[in-house]
Amino acid sequence: MERTPPRILVVIPAYQEERSIGGLVRTLREHYPCDILVVNDGSADRTSETAREAGAIVLDLPCNLGIGGAVQTGFQYARERGYDVVVRIDGDGQHEVDDIPKVLEPILAGQADAVIGSRFLGETEYRGSIPRIFGIRFFRLLVNLTTGYRVTDPTSGFFAINRSLIEFYSHHYPSDYPEVDAYILMHRLKARTVEVPVRMYERAEGKSSITAFRAVYYMVKVTLSFLINCLRRFG
Repeated sequence: MERTPPRILVVIPAYQEERSIGGLVRTLREHYPCDILVVNDGSADRTSETAREAGAIVLDLPCNLGIGGAVQTGFQYARERGYDVVVRIDGDGQHEVDDIPKVLEPILAGQADAVIGSRFLGETEYRGSIPRIFGIRFFRLLVNLTTGYRVTDPTSGFFAINRSLIEFYSHHYPSDYPEVDAYILMHRLKARTVEVPVRMYERAEGKSSITAFRAVYYMVKVTLSFLINCLRRFG
């Protein structure tokens, strides 16, 4: 008997991305036979209209929830509609859509529950700011020491997860800069997690809000949240 192909949903959280979201959605539709969900995180521009015109499913949040809330909304949509895999990418052109098969392959082969795309494995052209690189190295050490996962890119927003993690994250997902916190949750669930090399670029549009002061602020904030999640109980 032929197996039913897995249902795959690409989730794109988007805030003020009207200049890049349309091209991204069209590229995804040309290359991959999967559904595309854009979660419009309270944008005041034409992000929502542009995504719909390009062929995406769009959920409009009534206000700006932040990246964690937008991504969790995507997980809730995937759970309610029975998707088997979610791929999460950014809406600003930083992630290379040609690398989506790399993050899907271990999950579709039943070898992993979560696959993280790392910009630091293999050859890379990524050049981040000094505060960003320092923060990534700090969180890499934090994750490695507390979970045992040997990660290279703990702040990557390019990943894929299977149905069990979709179910869990639809109820429990960190709200602010969630990628680092997600590792402790995966560790507590004993999820099989691997990294694969992917390409990432500087933002295609807009300007990053990461400054030296904000980098230090978020390092402290995320570290506290990370440690709380080490002790938190989940019902």
